[in-house]
Amino acid sequence: MGDFLQYTVNGALIGMLYAMIALAFNVIYRSGRILNFAQGEMVILGGFLVWWFFSFDMPLWLALLTGFGGSAVIGLLIERGIFRPMIGQPIFALVMVTIGLMILLRGLMLVIWGPAQRPFPEFFSRVPFIWGPIILNQAILWGGLISLAVFAGTSILFEKTKWGLKLTVVAEDHQVAQSLGISVKWSIAFAWAISGVLSSFAAIVFLNAASLDFLASGIGLRALPVALLAGLESIWGLVLAGLIIGVGEALAGAYLDPYLGGGGMSEAFPYILMLFILMIRPQGLFGWKIIERV
Repeated sequence: MGDFLQYTVNGALIGMLYAMIALAFNVIYRSGRILNFAQGEMVILGGFLVWWFFSFDMPLWLALLTGFGGSAVIGLLIERGIFRPMIGQPIFALVMVTIGLMILLRGLMLVIWGPAQRPFPEFFSRVPFIWGPIILNQAILWGGLISLAVFAGTSILFEKTKWGLKLTVVAEDHQVAQSLGISVKWSIAFAWAISGVLSSFAAIVFLNAASLDFLASGIGLRALPVALLAGLESIWGLVLAGLIIGVGEALAGAYLDPYLGGGGMSEAFPYILMLFILMIRPQGLFGWKIIERV
């Protein structure tokens, strides 16, 4: 029973990390209808920025704030230089551009920082948190708790503030938003800046006191099933989807992998579940169902 609780709680907290990265998918999709396959690279790029500023002997808090700001600026530059000229283009073209962006960001990280692994700063203590029979990584624990606050803030932003309501209108229909005097371009740019900040936060939790290199960008594809399972417009749905994926992945790794030779069920589980749900409900569990009149 103790092992089951350990796997479940640890999986739930890792699922919250996936949900945080999926929230960056969500914010960009809600504003520009763009599924950003380069999200994992943006997470690691945010990690490199935080590490880089910290290497100048900045205090941790200042390196953190500067990294957040740098990630937001990079998000704005990506939107302004790459995706703003693509407004009105087919979805297939946008998807291919995000794949190109993924390759571009990997190349830039290699050129600027090289392929060597680097120790990432320790923002959270590496001493495990012990609660009865459960032993938890403090970075994942605090990251999960802070993520809940971030989800609450994002939900309030989209549902209660003027800026957030504008983004919601932009997500529904660009032409309607423009007819209401809402700047679609600035709304999408704002969403990319938010995505950059969320990416940096996810990098801090994911890379805390670990090795940093561009290959860690695979975390983006680990979070993609959470975004698609919840639905690309839902915010709180990401929390539930993250918990389902994280716990399922942990339990599959603990109880199924040992009986499957080389294992791999924990790797495949999120995608199997995602495909199963999407075949039944293509918009995800909590996504908007769009009805088009012909």
